[in-house]
Amino acid sequence: MKEKFSVTGMKCAACSSATERAVSKLEGVNAVTVNLDGAFMLCDYDENKIKKEAIITAVKKAGFKAAPYEGRTEQKSGNEGLRLLVSLPIMIILMYVAMGEMMGLPVPAFISMKESPVAFALIQLALTIPVIAVNFKFFLSGIPAFFRGHPNMDSLVSVGVAAAMVYSLAETYLTLRGNVHAAHNLYYDGAAMILTLVTVGKALESRSRRQTGAAIRRLINLSPKTATVIRGGKEIGILTDEIVPGDILIVRPGESIPADGTVTEGLTAIDESAITGESIPTEKSAGSPVTGGTVNGSGIIKMRADRVGSETTLAKIIELVENAGATKAPVARLADKVAGVFVPVVMGLALLTFVIWIIAAKDISMALRCTISVLVISCPCALGLATPVAITVATGRCAGMGILIKSAEALENLCHIDTVILDKTGTVTEGKPTVSAVFAQIDEDEFIKIAASLEKNSEHPLARAIERYAENIGLYNVTDQTAVPGRGISGIIEGRKYFGGNAAFMSELGVDISAVPVSDGTPMYFACEKELLGVIYASDKIKSDSAQAIERMSKAGLEVILLTGDSQQNADIIKKDLFLADAVGGVTPAGKSDYLLQKRAEGKRVAMVGDGINDSPSLAAADVGIAIGNGTDIAIESADIVLSSNSLSGVPDAVLFSARTMKIIKENLFWAFFYNVIGIPVAAGALYPAFGVLLSPMIAAACMSLSSIFVNLNALRLARK
Repeated sequence: MKEKFSVTGMKCAACSSATERAVSKLEGVNAVTVNLDGAFMLCDYDENKIKKEAIITAVKKAGFKAAPYEGRTEQKSGNEGLRLLVSLPIMIILMYVAMGEMMGLPVPAFISMKESPVAFALIQLALTIPVIAVNFKFFLSGIPAFFRGHPNMDSLVSVGVAAAMVYSLAETYLTLRGNVHAAHNLYYDGAAMILTLVTVGKALESRSRRQTGAAIRRLINLSPKTATVIRGGKEIGILTDEIVPGDILIVRPGESIPADGTVTEGLTAIDESAITGESIPTEKSAGSPVTGGTVNGSGIIKMRADRVGSETTLAKIIELVENAGATKAPVARLADKVAGVFVPVVMGLALLTFVIWIIAAKDISMALRCTISVLVISCPCALGLATPVAITVATGRCAGMGILIKSAEALENLCHIDTVILDKTGTVTEGKPTVSAVFAQIDEDEFIKIAASLEKNSEHPLARAIERYAENIGLYNVTDQTAVPGRGISGIIEGRKYFGGNAAFMSELGVDISAVPVSDGTPMYFACEKELLGVIYASDKIKSDSAQAIERMSKAGLEVILLTGDSQQNADIIKKDLFLADAVGGVTPAGKSDYLLQKRAEGKRVAMVGDGINDSPSLAAADVGIAIGNGTDIAIESADIVLSSNSLSGVPDAVLFSARTMKIIKENLFWAFFYNVIGIPVAAGALYPAFGVLLSPMIAAACMSLSSIFVNLNALRLARK
């Protein structure tokens, strides 16, 4: 089973990697992914082999807290505001005391390094203690993680600050003993500056990360908090969470629909743009379905609640967006591998830096400065955030466009496709065919009655067309009704065997259809035993935006192919009208899957677009399966991407947004790697022999914070329209 857990206490990519490693080692766990940004974990496990309590225990042993997921909550800020309120003014005073005299600023004699070295050292110590105290959380998190064998960002900061403090305390002791030169080697200001700048960075990072979740919060806020329900013949106000299926709700103009349901009374227009991306309001009357989170426009309606809580379309959209952020795009796997070993490697490099400079320069102060800089600059947060923040923003933005993306892998694969295969009915066309012509070799009314009786239990759109055409005709009772996939249907009426289906089915049955006149539309043949009774033609209107959507895909360099169970003649007509690369008729559902697999065997990257029901084998077999529908059933298991609107235009939109997202992710990963590849050697003093350049630990702390902020801000570009 798959279950989601809240995980708290994670600070960086090393934390999320440690959590994944701890859980993935458990017997019975099939897969696990951790979302650092959303603070939750998706776990696929065999409940017969392992219980969720064991998973929670494993997370706890890794140094974090886990609990069953109860909905998205904003991560706690860690009181950065209060910590900064204390740290910033003290740090400014401390910097003035420590560096004022060197900068030529007027400094009172009692804190002068030259005239009062003891006071100079003790005052710095006194100022540093409260900064350490309010930021002690770094030590509470980092030091235990270090000893557990899972060091994280806080470990780097706390070890760096501790090294600076230990060395400064030793130099302070020497100063008290009369060695006035020791006062020149104090790092109290560096320790306080590191803690303060890292806290500044965390505050800014928290702010930008809250912005990355804005799309999800907008979706959550679509659902109203209260609703008006009729109970006991009276209108009462209740919380939305208290609605139960079957409740009759009253929705007034301007109010949001509180649940998925059906209009029972009234006439209105519903703004469904937040769910489907369609800007034109949809007319609704008695019997019309309505979706929670959409907005009632012009009239008061009564509706019956059919799906509530986690079963609503909006709740499923939110879950899809959240879960997509937890999945891993293939491009991110290298970053995950690096993040998993990054902190231990950095600590090793810091130790190596210290040893090299002690041997080369025989200067413990310089060696310590370089070591602290290496520890502080090497924050793995940027690596850990590079992918998930971009995925979270992208999937949230797409959800607002009516494009529901189930995983980061699907989002990445979509930008690599070169071939798009389209189903016809309900995808390119309206999916509501109407009877256009009838040719009967028996009495026409009797023929229509037989055909409608045979097709009355079929879900095929063509069967619905016949049913609508014969709505005022009494039907026969049909027994032994059998559907033949991709061919047609059979059944017994008053002791005789009847068949209905396409030309291929008639050919298999040995029914001669050569005398049937040709007409526009899709032919449906009907026979009794081997005797042809007649044919019904049905036409399905092409959607108004299909031509434009196909043109956009073609201009983007995609080969667009239509597969249909309709005749080749009708397929050729649509190919000509829509300027398709190819159109193949007479294809069964299994044949579509075979055709798709053949294309993949030729080296093509294929996306399949269908209605998510009849085309499920093809959707599952494609590199990317795209289900197109009206948004009332978004959890189609076989599809990777669901278009909640009934528009094909979502396909080129999704392809273009996929390419844009992957560009942002690659930029983030490049700069995260580039920052560390360049920053660590500079911090270690690689430029000092040739250029005399040493990186201050304070500047290293600022760079570390800015790297994470940059990644978040770059991802936020995806939120722009």
